[in-house]
This record gives sequence, C-alpha cells and structure tokens, in this order.
Amino acid sequence: MFEKILIANRGEIALRIQRACRELGIRTVVVHSEADTEAKYVKLADESVCIGPAPASSSYLNIPAIISAAEVTDAEAIHPGYGFLAENADFAEKVERSGFVFIGPHPENIRLMGDKVSAKKAMIKAGVPTVPGSEDSLPDDPKEIVKIARKVGYPVIIKAAGGGGGRGMRVVHTEAALLNAVNMTRSEAQAAFGTGVVYLEKYLENPRHIEFQVLADGQKNAVHLFERDCSLQRRHQKILEEATAPDLPAKLRDKIGERCVDACRKIGYRGAGTFEFLYEEGEFYFIEMNTRIQVEHPVTEMITGVDLVQEQIHVASGEKLRVRQKDLEPRGHAIECRINAEDPYRFTPSPGKITSYHPPGGPGVRVDSHVYQGYSVPPHYDSMVGKVITYGATREQAIARMRIALSEMVVEGIQTNIPLHRELLDDTRFLRGGVSIHYLEQKLAEDSKKK
Repeated sequence: MFEKILIANRGEIALRIQRACRELGIRTVVVHSEADTEAKYVKLADESVCIGPAPASSSYLNIPAIISAAEVTDAEAIHPGYGFLAENADFAEKVERSGFVFIGPHPENIRLMGDKVSAKKAMIKAGVPTVPGSEDSLPDDPKEIVKIARKVGYPVIIKAAGGGGGRGMRVVHTEAALLNAVNMTRSEAQAAFGTGVVYLEKYLENPRHIEFQVLADGQKNAVHLFERDCSLQRRHQKILEEATAPDLPAKLRDKIGERCVDACRKIGYRGAGTFEFLYEEGEFYFIEMNTRIQVEHPVTEMITGVDLVQEQIHVASGEKLRVRQKDLEPRGHAIECRINAEDPYRFTPSPGKITSYHPPGGPGVRVDSHVYQGYSVPPHYDSMVGKVITYGATREQAIARMRIALSEMVVEGIQTNIPLHRELLDDTRFLRGGVSIHYLEQKLAEDSKKK
C-alpha cells in the first residue's frame, strides 16, 4: 500500500479522497491554486503545494507543475479525482513515465474510451448494446453521409468523437438539415476538442439516463455495483441522481451489468469506471464510458457499503479486487442532490463569501462538501459547492429524508439551487419515477411560461 498520495484536484472530491486516504493511514499531499489557499482540504492535508494562479489552465491543468509537486514531496501515486485531468490519457502516461502510479485506468484504456468511435467499436465487440448509427466516423462524401442517415432513420444526432459533458452534439430532424449540421459539428469539435471527427446515431426521443458502476483490477477480476438513474438533467448536466433506477427489472439489471463486467475483462480495465446508457422501451443503448470516479458515486456507496475511492487505491497499488459479485446486493435506496452556487432558475453562477452555513444531519444523511462559514466560493471553477445524499430502506424514505435535509440546510451569502431541488422532491412525475432526460428542461420551460 502507498505511504503518500498526491491529490490532483480541488473542491469536495479533494476532501473525499483525502478522507479515504486518512482512513487507510496514507499521508496526503494537496496541490492547489492561489484561489484555493484557504480551502478546508488544504488545511487538513499533511502537505500542500501551490501550483499556480487561479485559472485552471495555469494550475489544475498544469501537468509539469503537478508532477513537480509529486517529486518534491516524495509522493508515490497521484489521484486525479474527476474533471480536470482525470480522463487525460497523456497526463496518465506522463505520471507513470515519471515513476508515479496513476490511480485510475491504464492510459490506453483512457484513450480507447475517450474516443467515442473507438469506444463504441470496443463495446460492440464485447457484446454491449449500442445505439444504432454509423459503424465508424462519418466519411467526407456527402452522398455517403445521406445514405447512412437514411438507413438509421430520422431524427439522428451528430456527435463529436472527442466530445463529452454534453458538448459537441447536434440533433437533426430532416435530411435537408443534415449536411449543414455535420459541417457545423465538425467545426465546433475541431475548435473544442482538437479533432473534427464526428459520428452519427439514432436520436432517441424520450430515453432515461441509466449508468452502471464497475470496479476492476486489471487482472481479469471485475464486478458491477448496480446502476444509477441520472435522468434529471439540464443541458446534459446532471442535477439529481439515485440508486437504484426506479422500475428496472432485476433480470435486465443483471444482464446489462454482466456485459459491462465482461467488457472490463476484455479490455483489461483497472480501477473504477461507469458505463453510461440511454434506456428506452426496455432496451439499453451504450453511449460512453467514464474512466474515473463519478460525482454521483456516493449513492452507489450507500446501497452497497463499498468505498469506491478506497477500492481505486487498493487496485492501483497492485492488489486484486477485494469484492466479489456474489457478495454484492443492492440494499435500500439512495438519492443525491448536487448543491450548486447559482441562481436556482436562471442558473447564473453565484460566487462569493458564505456568510452562514449549516449542513443537515440525522439518520441516513451524508453531506460531501468542502465549504464552511466564511469560505469564499471562487468564480474560476465549477459551481458545485457540495452534495447532499440520503439513504432509506425504500425510495420513499430516501425522498422523505432528503426533503427534511434540504429544509434544514442553510447556505447564505450566495445563491444556491436548493429551492429547485425542493420543488423536484414534490414533483408528481418525479415521485412516480422513471422520468426521461428531457423532463427537467421541459418542466423548467413550462414553469417559466406560467411566471
């Protein structure tokens, strides 16, 4: 086991990783920007290194500075968290070439799954169901593009092979709009991701977003830890997640979960990962794999009792997977609300000083947050200031506990999206379960018309 780990991230995930390390008796080094000097996890770390000014490009994305910090502090491994460099294969490669262990998948796995075209090919080969579409990247010949779209059937969606986070996508409803949409997506993809490669898929009208958590040790041992429903989204950004997915047949869960496990074995995957699917009319369609820990990992931890971050550390140190599929069983239900520093309805960021802060508590309540009273939320990064997670024996109990938790929570001095979460927890359609990925945006549009 490692004696010292460098945490190459910030915010709540930096604190989450730090806590996992401390429980394992591992010393921690935290790198931080000038804007995060007063962060809680910086104060709690065994060592901290300032790696640059506030902009992420000069600090949290500065690969030489991060590796230098690992060298001067004698760290043995680097945990990237999520976001920033977590799914950057070049970073993982440079970490390992510099003599450190990257706590995550091998660089070749990150590269394989980071390109949506190669990822889809790998999943087809592994028997994982995928969305009907082009088998490869779209050709340059306009006539061939039209043929592919006709075969798939409209509406279709054009996607950037290097895209992610909801960027680099365009829905096309008619043949007349197809070629222009392809050209625009190519241009945007080239500018945003450094590659203009795009592909085409059937556009599903009302799917749910269901994802499967996996763990693997790179030694042919792998398990799935069931699924999460992440369908409540705005602009492809998740707002609220839950585990397990409401009304998903157990046999179908086992079938898809086992296919994800098989895929991990076939590609020699190591670490934590998430297979993301669209689910519509009883069918699953693979869309991408995230080769890192997810923001919403706590709901899986709550229903399985497995510490996913600690398992990442164990397998990265060379240990075999400590959990077996036959020992895993989903128990109860968990819900996570992402608490963002933003206007709850216009979604404009709301950085600033937190003048009053009171986190909720009680049975089945977990709060993952790095903020405190007097903390200033910087304007330079993602607006998430924490996550509230509740667990119950049933979905109804988890929802009831979340209502209570959010009624107790106090965050003053900045705006947060807590009022929106409170509304969602009383929404009739959400309470029934199984809303589509378009539901929240449709609801927000309808509500704005009424005001």
